[in-house]
Amino acid sequence: MQKLIANDPETRSADIVADNIEHLKALFPEAFTEDKIDFEVLKQLLGGEIADREEKYGLNWHGKRRARQLALTPSTGTLRPCPQESVDWDTTQNLMIEGDNLEVLKLLQKSYAGKVKLIYIDPPYNTGKDFVYPDDYRDNMQNYQRLTGQTDDGNRKLSSNTEASGRFHTDWLNMMYPRLKLVRNLLTSDGAIFVSIDEMEHTRLRAAMDEIFGQENFVADMVWAAGRKNDSKLISVSHEYIVCYVRDHGHLREQKILWRQRKKGLEDIYAQHKKINKQYGDDFAAMTKALKRWYRDLPDSHPAKVHRHYSQVDRRGVYFPADISWPGGGGPKYEVLHPVTKKPVMVPSRGWMTSDPIKMDHWIAEDLVHFGQDETSVPCIKSYLVGGEYQVPYSVFYQDGRSAFKRLRSLMGAPCFDHPKDEHVLQEIVGMMTSKDDICLDCFAGSGTFYHSVTAQNALDGGKRRCLLVQLPECLDPSIREQKIAAEYCDSIGKPRTIAELTKERLRRIRRKIKEENSQFTGDLGFRVFKLDTSNIRAWEPDSDDLKQTLLDSIDHIKSGRSQDDILYELLLKLGLDLCVPVETRTIAGKAVRSIGAGTLIACLDEHIARGEVDSLAFGIAEWHKQLEPTGDATVIFRDSAFEDDVAKTNLAAILQQYGLENVRSL
Repeated sequence: MQKLIANDPETRSADIVADNIEHLKALFPEAFTEDKIDFEVLKQLLGGEIADREEKYGLNWHGKRRARQLALTPSTGTLRPCPQESVDWDTTQNLMIEGDNLEVLKLLQKSYAGKVKLIYIDPPYNTGKDFVYPDDYRDNMQNYQRLTGQTDDGNRKLSSNTEASGRFHTDWLNMMYPRLKLVRNLLTSDGAIFVSIDEMEHTRLRAAMDEIFGQENFVADMVWAAGRKNDSKLISVSHEYIVCYVRDHGHLREQKILWRQRKKGLEDIYAQHKKINKQYGDDFAAMTKALKRWYRDLPDSHPAKVHRHYSQVDRRGVYFPADISWPGGGGPKYEVLHPVTKKPVMVPSRGWMTSDPIKMDHWIAEDLVHFGQDETSVPCIKSYLVGGEYQVPYSVFYQDGRSAFKRLRSLMGAPCFDHPKDEHVLQEIVGMMTSKDDICLDCFAGSGTFYHSVTAQNALDGGKRRCLLVQLPECLDPSIREQKIAAEYCDSIGKPRTIAELTKERLRRIRRKIKEENSQFTGDLGFRVFKLDTSNIRAWEPDSDDLKQTLLDSIDHIKSGRSQDDILYELLLKLGLDLCVPVETRTIAGKAVRSIGAGTLIACLDEHIARGEVDSLAFGIAEWHKQLEPTGDATVIFRDSAFEDDVAKTNLAAILQQYGLENVRSL
């Protein structure tokens, strides 16, 4: 039975550097000598595709090399489960993770790489006030603990990134770059990322994302006009950007994947059609006049107003008379008779849109062609509203920025967040590019708007989209004016003064709100809470002042105070299993045994296994494994210090191996 230690791949987060080297080795084996890269050979194999560093186009800044390296360095942390702070722990597929998103994204690499369809992030805008960054990246887990007040060594430092620092843009880029590198790995081949940003860092964000995602994968800058600012001295900059990149533009083209957005105001049009249909019956001329009057009386701000060309009504519903001519001109010209006058109608100058007169006759017979009163006008093809509900999303849109703040204040009962994003805007993004079973991620969760948009879309279309959130538990200080209300709100609900606590509270209130508004919806409105912490596995760190105690501590290298669940979920992460994978528990020989992923992983993390218990425990696990019938090889894991002696450990492993369980490990 091989013992897993802190440096084993199975107990570490993804090693991206090692994976990159393996990919290179598979492509260019000639460029490797004794497992080292020979760059001269690699350059020859790549021909002339080597950039001249002095003339290379791109964005450079002090610390870029270190920022890139940060994304490649494995994490020494883990995620500890918190069922007591969660909602519907046993059934939910959503995650709310408290922690530094840099470390959390590293930990998620094995389990979620290539599985996330949509990433939305609203990172800190570089305003010089609210961008707080860590001061030391040499050990990010220790730095995280200082930042969040878990340790107090006198060096904890929170600094606003002011322009006077001399590193204004550099500090922001050093924060963003490694996180963007890591989230790209999580995207599916047809996935996309949307990043909210303002004028201050828009150009640098674009340059960084061009480098990380590739210029060819840029889709658009969506421009969100949120409202006029009359206190501006020169120009009222009233817009923000949502920058969009896809993982692989070529894949989207090959698969002919299209993004479409449902037009606004349609339900009001359908309701009006139903109303006038009840009033006028089959008098379609009267219905058409009534619908046109309704459009005319709508205020210009009403979303249905832009669809006023859908003003004709027939037995199928609402339609507009669309162009029936051949695209580009040069189409066929043949005789078409008016159904009333029986005379040839005018032929479009570009010819008819179909070259088949029989097909045209069929359209006319099916009442799909709109004719004028007589033959003196060109007919049109009927384009029905029900068949044209979706459109290509516009890159420019208006949404009053104050409305989201008012709705959130009403939901929370207090103005906890100053500038929340609009859940309706994000819901449109979710609806236009995700399917009902996709995974969505926001690693700057803030007020939890993205979770609101994902769950609202699920309630709308019956989807089962999953939402993964990450939020730094940044401390709130009531002595700071901008944080006073939020800090006092945390006090009022009996929670620690952190932004993450506000996020969780909004998630709970969203659940109640959606249930109230959609009583028939039975979908997932819960979330599992995990918190970033140091690994459960104690690394070998000899203390020169007390070597004897160090040796005693190393006998059981699981840290004290860590539960079986803590260890179990670290195993899931490090072995690349989903944090919401089904876990079944059975009692075998008096020990709690867990089956994860229908037998993919079997774990018994009890602290005591006597020699006399080995046979019944091993046979019970073997029998359960046989019943589960996992599709692949199973891994069985025990706590190394639990065994009474080496004989007990050896005998248990031998019995399991007799029943085909070859991969037996200990922690």
